[in-house]
Amino acid sequence: MKDFRSFLRERVVVFDGAFGTLLQARAARIPALPERLNLEDPALIAGIHRDYAAAGADVITANTFGANEAKTGDAALTEELVRAAVRLAREAAPGKFVALDIGPTGHMLEPMGSMTFEQAYGVFARMVEAGKEADVILIETMSDLQELRAALLAAREHSDLPVLCSMTFEESGRTFTGCDPVCYALTASPLADAVGVNCSLGPKALLPAVQKILQNTDKPVLVQANAGLPDADLHYSVGAEEFAQVYQEFLRLGVRIVGGCCGTTPDYIRRLRDLADKAKPAPLGKDGTLPAPPARRAAVCSATKAIFIDGVRVIGERINPTGKKAMKQALLARDYGYVRSQAIQQQEAGADILDVNAGLPELDEKEILPRLVREVQAVSDLPIQIDCGKPEAIEAALRVCCGKAIVNSVNGEERSLRSILPLVKKYGAAVVGLTVDEKGVPKTAEERVRIADRIVQTAKEYGIAEEDIYIDCLTLTVSAEQAQAKETLRAIRTVKEKYRVKTVLGVSNISFGLPNRPIINSAFLTAALFAGLDLPILNPNVPENAQTLAAFRALSGEDENCAEYVARYAQAPAAAAEKPVPPAKGKAEENAGDIFSAIRKGAPEAEQICAELLKEHPPLEVIDKYLIPALNAVGDEYEKGTLFLPQLIGAAESAKGCFARVKAMLPAGAAERGEIVLATVRGDVHDIGKNIAKTVLENYGYRVYDLGKNVPPEEVVRAVRERDIRLCGLSALMTTTVPSMEETIRLLRRECPHCRVMVGGAVLNPDYARKIGADWYCKDANADVKIAQYLFEQGEKVPTLQE
Repeated sequence: MKDFRSFLRERVVVFDGAFGTLLQARAARIPALPERLNLEDPALIAGIHRDYAAAGADVITANTFGANEAKTGDAALTEELVRAAVRLAREAAPGKFVALDIGPTGHMLEPMGSMTFEQAYGVFARMVEAGKEADVILIETMSDLQELRAALLAAREHSDLPVLCSMTFEESGRTFTGCDPVCYALTASPLADAVGVNCSLGPKALLPAVQKILQNTDKPVLVQANAGLPDADLHYSVGAEEFAQVYQEFLRLGVRIVGGCCGTTPDYIRRLRDLADKAKPAPLGKDGTLPAPPARRAAVCSATKAIFIDGVRVIGERINPTGKKAMKQALLARDYGYVRSQAIQQQEAGADILDVNAGLPELDEKEILPRLVREVQAVSDLPIQIDCGKPEAIEAALRVCCGKAIVNSVNGEERSLRSILPLVKKYGAAVVGLTVDEKGVPKTAEERVRIADRIVQTAKEYGIAEEDIYIDCLTLTVSAEQAQAKETLRAIRTVKEKYRVKTVLGVSNISFGLPNRPIINSAFLTAALFAGLDLPILNPNVPENAQTLAAFRALSGEDENCAEYVARYAQAPAAAAEKPVPPAKGKAEENAGDIFSAIRKGAPEAEQICAELLKEHPPLEVIDKYLIPALNAVGDEYEKGTLFLPQLIGAAESAKGCFARVKAMLPAGAAERGEIVLATVRGDVHDIGKNIAKTVLENYGYRVYDLGKNVPPEEVVRAVRERDIRLCGLSALMTTTVPSMEETIRLLRRECPHCRVMVGGAVLNPDYARKIGADWYCKDANADVKIAQYLFEQGEKVPTLQE
């Protein structure tokens, strides 16, 4: 029973069910940090473990979910709690596997929050070290892909134990931060022994997410669903029989690890045990992969956008100082606003992937390249190509790059292959292979293909699939070596015929030294595309490039029925015809559109545009007519699911500088739209939702008094009374702390009847919020803002849950 990987290879594995559900039913008192019960009431904890073991669970999950240092505040306490938990599980369930349970830190990582990737990594690493006596590591209930990556890397680099991971998905089909199941599968699969889902919704609602994960991973998939959602009395909607019926479908689809989350009990696990015993899955491969994995597809991704390379995909080249004076100056001056603006412009122009390069002698690439990755990913959801040949800098950038990246590049030299390919494998990236070696760029297509073969075969030695290899047959300038253009095209054709790799090419190199370069570039791009080029590296803002790509897609059939071409160019002749010139827009009108656009993108230019508006408009008018409508438009898109949490936070941060400009021109407090108290209730140490609400509300112009987490009812009431607050926001993530929220509302009603209360948190819904006496339920930060706007602008006309 010590070798979990071997155990999993032959069968369906059953995990236990909800720990908190039984704890809430059995404990006389649950502390703010339930893991303290490992020391304070070990018999209670052991009893829950024994019941799940008796129900047939193969794996008992130690009571360590929230024992990380970010929540305990004490590294020594974390170590003590984790060790005690693993020991308790081992003693209570002999013969069973024990899982070290790792949950979120409770903080948002950059750019959405203040916790850095390195800080999160350190928190998880120390927890992994403390739990080294476990048999398996379970990283669960993650909603932020970057936080999950930090936990996975910490587990991989501080332990040899098998690592399983799961994320929690909402009704939208995405996580709280907007992560898509496909992006999750592509990113996490290389780092984990199994990937899957937990918590979230009922099992039936998780089927679409599970199907997407199964289609995009070669690793075993796990499912630990909730027993539906709780009603106002905390009764869950899906019984054990219905739960097991849906799990039959999961097993039919190929799920290999099953268990339960919130609301499940030993009765649910007994049903899963019966299903697992009847299942006869084919054995996993020796490397732990599925016996019949889905057909591998070339793909890269960010946290929210996957790009499948099943047609021509454009890599934007502008974030590269080579031959670009403005970018060089920006990098030397550490002007990251310029970098962000280039990322936004390229995405808007049609780039699918963004190249990031810091190759200047004056720069330390190991320091600057990760910074560039963070800056780009703060404003763009496109995947990243890390353009560097230095292993140390590549790894530094790969660590912070959220998603599946491309590494550009390795070449045919042994030193390059052996130093960079292990990093590509470790981080699950794709890799560009340059057909050059210590002898330089070969003159013939045949020689380039031989180098490509060396790169492909060596990559396979490291377990890198052909679909994750992109061969660059190299372009030499036609002004110096005319014959080389044909050799490049011949090499592309041969590589595409011989392998399943993709091809990549820096197209504009062809025209160096020639006048009117776009003419040459466009002609060569057309030829290269028809030769089999998949990934042209170019400037998407150049009209000739865009036109060539659109025409190729129409001619090749990639653009079905020429629909995209027609949509893009149908009006071109009419636009070119002589027409009356419309009246010129005034500067104020131009700025109005610009600031809407800049705030939506989270662009650094927003503050300067605001400064221009302030030259023509009174400060309060700028707030009311420009800043607030711009933020409202972003909020509407967020509600529709066309923008996600990173973009919402980015827009709020962009508006922050604008509000600072406005406030500087007003008397103190004149720009404030209202005062709000926020708090996470007593017993709850989670403050992600509260912190997001604070950020967004402040950037709408509200003054927020943040009381923090684990706040007693009396402290909330005192803050409201002292400042005569009209609106208070309360947050709770755990079902065990909702009674504390109810107590806080009851005390506010008695002591501060003028104050309205809005509540939010993963365990709440409108019915539950109504039952505990709240005025409003907020499903997200955008709802907080709307309530604040209604209250401070419409007063008592606002309908509440109680009306």
